[in-house]
Amino acid sequence: MNQRRIVLAVFLMFIVALLPGLLFKPKVTNRPAIGSRDTTVRAPAPAALPGRDSTVQGVVETPRPSAALPAETVWVTSPLYRFGFTTRGARMVAAELAQYVSFAQTDTQALANLIPVGHPMLGSRLVLGTDTVSLSDLAFTANRQANSVTFTAPLGSGSVTLSYHFVPDDYHLSVSGKIEGLGDTGGVLLVDLGQGLRSVDAEPLADYREFAVVTKADKTQKTTFASLDPGERAVLDGPFEWVAVKSKYFFAAVLAPEQKARPFAGAIAVGQTRDSVAVAGLFGTRRTPLATRAAVTTTLAVPPAGDFRYDVYVGPFEHRRLDRLGHGLDDANPYGWSIFRPIIHPVSLVVVRILFWMHERLHLAYGWVLVIFGVLIRMLLWPLQQKAMESQMRMQAVQPLMTDLQARYKSDPAKLQQEMLKLYREHKINPLGGCLPMLLPMPVLLALFFVFSNTIEFRGVPFLWLPDLARHDPLYIIPVVMGVSMFAVSKLGQRGLPPNPQTKMLLYFMPAMLTFVFLRLASGLNLYYAVQNLISLPQQYLISQRRLAAQAKK
Repeated sequence: MNQRRIVLAVFLMFIVALLPGLLFKPKVTNRPAIGSRDTTVRAPAPAALPGRDSTVQGVVETPRPSAALPAETVWVTSPLYRFGFTTRGARMVAAELAQYVSFAQTDTQALANLIPVGHPMLGSRLVLGTDTVSLSDLAFTANRQANSVTFTAPLGSGSVTLSYHFVPDDYHLSVSGKIEGLGDTGGVLLVDLGQGLRSVDAEPLADYREFAVVTKADKTQKTTFASLDPGERAVLDGPFEWVAVKSKYFFAAVLAPEQKARPFAGAIAVGQTRDSVAVAGLFGTRRTPLATRAAVTTTLAVPPAGDFRYDVYVGPFEHRRLDRLGHGLDDANPYGWSIFRPIIHPVSLVVVRILFWMHERLHLAYGWVLVIFGVLIRMLLWPLQQKAMESQMRMQAVQPLMTDLQARYKSDPAKLQQEMLKLYREHKINPLGGCLPMLLPMPVLLALFFVFSNTIEFRGVPFLWLPDLARHDPLYIIPVVMGVSMFAVSKLGQRGLPPNPQTKMLLYFMPAMLTFVFLRLASGLNLYYAVQNLISLPQQYLISQRRLAAQAKK
């Protein structure tokens, strides 16, 4: 729904920008060594949350069996996460992120847990010729060390060893394993990414629409869960550098230990049942069926010696963190739709870096950062607005000459065009000069739409009465202010111009329409646009005064 609204908004904004002109002619962090004997995590502990013990207990924690989790569960804790692994198959059954609260209605004041109950991750099956052995069904024994957990289980006449190595200050972990007794041909390991991530957002529909399997070969490729019917199988041909499942703000991937290596031969995603998802709107709540699960598996070759290795990332879409890790992981959640991405993605990266810099260096809340950013953009465009006004006034001055040329050469379009261009050159008129200043802010506005849709740093950030800059204003105050200010800017912009029924209709129609379109878009986006309009009012007033004064001299 939001995507349809923004497409409509973009279309309408381009009409607003163009139509008047047509009508009037006018650093990499140092990682602790794996295997360090010091189990104390010295990074700052996360702030205490209601109902949670904020004490950090080291990298490996005493097992805490739970009735909801099979067999024994080994918990690994750091200031960033609390990962749970079951001894039944050595699989990941919980991934709680200590710095992110779940906004799901059933998770009041709980940490964001990315693993759905009953759908563990990192299970595996071993393919030997025509036989398949499920390692996920084996009963492993866990050996806990400082920064690692090693699981061991017998397998026929041999054994299986699987070790997870952790970094306290990162969501990135490495996995190494050995399967004894493979023989001379080796085998293929099927690594299971479960059935996707668990939604921990307040608006699940927007989250579910982003559920997808993403792969990286020469470039990233995304297959959304919503595109798969129940039972439908999508076979993705590799080899891949990494294979991942994603939601709107979170990400789980298995990836090559070395940059540019492609150890994963392929991936398979099988659609699961569709769920009935509640959709809140202006006129109440409705339910819509949507595919929220897909079983995702990738393949990894195991040599005869039985050794294998891969890395894992389970955490937030923090673009700067993913960029430091390499592998092109930051491209798993790019800014912009495919048709606009070549323009929007670079602009979005620049915009988000500016916002981060202002927040971190000036120690300002993101809401005030958006206000200042809106003011700065408008001030940068002030000279262009002045030039556009001057071009428009010159256009009005030569309007009688243009009318005369149109009457004289009405039967010779080519000659008319030649004379019109000559007239423009003589009077230093740019026919598009009035439109350009209105078009230039559009890429920034579009970029901010995707920034608020994809950037986790804005998730749950409050400002004044707004509980979350990444979600709509629950009181709809900011969209109304945006619409009213847009009307005021348009009203001032028409002062001194010849009366026109079409522009008079647009004066009322466009602000009302855009207000409706923006009602349920991110409040941060509305805040930026409203500030842009409010800052434009003094300039529009001065421009209209100069236009009226020029007319009075005639």
